[in-house]
Amino acid sequence: MSKTAKESVGGVKLESHQVILRPLVTEKGVHRATRHNAYAFEVHPMATKLEVKSAVEELFNVKVEAVRTQNRLGKARRFRNRQGATRTWKKAIVKLGADSKIDFF
Repeated sequence: MSKTAKESVGGVKLESHQVILRPLVTEKGVHRATRHNAYAFEVHPMATKLEVKSAVEELFNVKVEAVRTQNRLGKARRFRNRQGATRTWKKAIVKLGADSKIDFF
């Protein structure tokens, strides 16, 4: 049985608006966007690189050259007398072609 680009490991099909959760607009991200034409997004933890690529191309009408992903671990936090942690999330850095650009503002 072969898998398509829209099928994840667990067999769950994610739509484009489910793959990309939000853009990460930070000082480092703006620098990366202006110098290297690369943009950062928070993505669904089950999303693959192929799903991220097709979702960005579909949602923003751009040509994607490369996708790099990171699994960011949650940090331990304390609130009053209780221990807790922030959630674990997945980050994708998407490098676009030379003629493509995404405008967040």
